[in-house]
Amino acid sequence: MEMLVSSVEQGSLSAAARKLRIPVATLTRHINDLEALVGTKLLVRSTRKLDLTDAGADYLAAAKQILEQVDEQQRRAAGEFTAPRGELVITAPVQVARLRLLPVVDQFLAQYPEIRIRLLQSDRNVDLIDAHVDVAIRIGHLRDSSLVATRVGSLRAVVVASTELLTKRGMPATPEDLRGYPCVVFDSPNLSTWHFRNPDTGEISTIAEVPRLLVSSPDAAVDAAIDGIGATLVLEHDVAAAVSAGKLRHILQEFEVEPIPVHLLHLSRKVMPMKLRAFIDFAVPKLREKLAEFGRVPSV
Repeated sequence: MEMLVSSVEQGSLSAAARKLRIPVATLTRHINDLEALVGTKLLVRSTRKLDLTDAGADYLAAAKQILEQVDEQQRRAAGEFTAPRGELVITAPVQVARLRLLPVVDQFLAQYPEIRIRLLQSDRNVDLIDAHVDVAIRIGHLRDSSLVATRVGSLRAVVVASTELLTKRGMPATPEDLRGYPCVVFDSPNLSTWHFRNPDTGEISTIAEVPRLLVSSPDAAVDAAIDGIGATLVLEHDVAAAVSAGKLRHILQEFEVEPIPVHLLHLSRKVMPMKLRAFIDFAVPKLREKLAEFGRVPSV
């Protein structure tokens, strides 16, 4: 069942074999044995992709439920529901993990010696079920879901530019001044499109400028802005050090939108493992404290 689920999630038998660290021939044989056992085809295989048959789709849904039940029973047998122990899988955006979460994780591990943590750092939202994640830290407004969310703070999205660029191109007085202005865009779910709020009317506007440089990490956006390539929009904690050092300057502060919320998420469970309860109780107040210094829109 695990091999079937992995094959579908990965999109091919070879990709699933690599993830499971087994030969493709072994995985193929077990899938064939499973189909022989249930008496029907579950997968339609081509050179390019895998497709589920109707029976395969039904079986896959049931297999996921069964594997989840097996996993829960193994957790019970390991004592995870009677004491805080075992592996805890956490996912968080790269910079939030490095700047805000890791100090909390370090303190937590010192207090709970029987818990191990696997930290997945990604600026893309990881599926908690598919990736077997216990806890996620998410930046941005949440979509309706079955996840349990606890707000732990917020982060300002700020526009910054180097003194060199501002001297050369002028200080933008309004968001409209950014049209035609060289910009470095961090390609992320919350910052790819630049939003601004009119301080008088509260109206939200969008600047969809073609970037001079498009990057996939906030560090690269900040470095490019320091080099004078263009203005950039990043989260305040990404640029705090460069601003303090005088390498970059805030611009258009009075047009900032409301700070972006940060939540801690986990799956809804009938019975929560004690390692998860211990981490939530420990981390939520500490994350709120660490994020409290950010998220406040400056008075102008």
